[in-house]
Amino acid sequence: MLSQQQLNAYWMPFTGNRDYKAAPRVVASASGMYYRDQDGREILDGTAGLWCVPLGHSHPTVVKAVQDMVATLDYAPAFQIGHPAAFELAEQLIDYTGNAFGQVFYTNSGSEAVDTALKMVLAYHRSRGEGQRTRFISRERGYHGVGFGGMSVGGLPANRKQFGNLLGGVDYLPHTHNLEKNAFSRGLPEYGTHLADELERLVALHDASTIAAVIVEPLAGSAGVILPPKGYLQRLRNLCDKYGILLIFDEVITGFGRMGTPFAFNYFGVEPDLMTTAKGLTNGVVPMGAVFSKPAIYDALMQGPAGIELFHGYTYSGHPLACAAGLASLKVFKEEKVLEHAQSMTAYWEDALHSLKGLPHVIDLRNVGLIGAIELESIAGKPGARAMAVYKKAFAEGVLIRTTGDIIALSPPLILEKKHIDVLFGKLSEILKNVD
Repeated sequence: MLSQQQLNAYWMPFTGNRDYKAAPRVVASASGMYYRDQDGREILDGTAGLWCVPLGHSHPTVVKAVQDMVATLDYAPAFQIGHPAAFELAEQLIDYTGNAFGQVFYTNSGSEAVDTALKMVLAYHRSRGEGQRTRFISRERGYHGVGFGGMSVGGLPANRKQFGNLLGGVDYLPHTHNLEKNAFSRGLPEYGTHLADELERLVALHDASTIAAVIVEPLAGSAGVILPPKGYLQRLRNLCDKYGILLIFDEVITGFGRMGTPFAFNYFGVEPDLMTTAKGLTNGVVPMGAVFSKPAIYDALMQGPAGIELFHGYTYSGHPLACAAGLASLKVFKEEKVLEHAQSMTAYWEDALHSLKGLPHVIDLRNVGLIGAIELESIAGKPGARAMAVYKKAFAEGVLIRTTGDIIALSPPLILEKKHIDVLFGKLSEILKNVD
């Protein structure tokens, strides 16, 4: 057991530290679909870690690849030097997108990927003589990481209110969450496609010549699984093209199989100009993010004076261990047909989720791919308390879920079987029947 001194020494992220340290929840090992606590008790992972372990925990192919690499090349700088795995992974990642992009820039997290993409956009417009395009358009309830750039284009007030002035020149589209029109939809909602047209209003307000890019999550995960209405993303793509605005998809959550396709842009049939990724890129084994760029953006920066074209990068960009994990993860996706298996589970997943309709306090159920959300009616004056009570009870019952406010988000490893779905929703059903 951890001592109180040990508990106090660790300032935990996105955690109510006082509440947690009064009754800690600790995992000590993991494999496949399960975590285990310090006593060896199994905890079914209903969230793939933090959306980042699509292949299940401790996959032997990924583990061995990282072990081999650390014994071969523990570190290599990315400035003015390279190592083979970085180039091999970039090529394979481009192939995994169906060659929809031309280049990959490595970061160490989704937050860093977002800040990198924003800087690429500004550098691109400046290189083309349109340096006045500095404004970003994001969306309410969007989450784009915790760097100052990502916070600035994010639309979650709690992530911003403690930190004062942020990046200027940002405006927001309305979010697409509408309980009155779309509650209990199966798959993508029908209502709300017109909300993409709000970009026309922002263009009229700010002038298209000042707008650099629109950044959105194809599916807003951290805000509580907010789905795009049918046709919404295509309409947004069309408007960006109309006004010469770049479109960035933040696929940190939706990338690498979460929708049953390699990326969400494949699922929706809408290609962005830049795409940010992380999480499932290495199956969560080693921190890594990446920005995918259309060739036109890269090529524009290659036309300038000789030398460093983009003054940006990180000490650990393209880290050898991360590249090894990424290459091994792609190998597993392909050889073990992980996406095909995930697709075979989606109908059963959807039915199991929607079986919770009618339970106490459940006001909405949402799903697409192997993603689900259970929205609960909030306790008056105590937002988030009901979902947190479910979270704690579920962990005690051997199931890990995730909450955002009073929304329970579910995103299991893609290797799950029907028996895991039965356990997950069976236990949640019993908990929800008895939660205050």
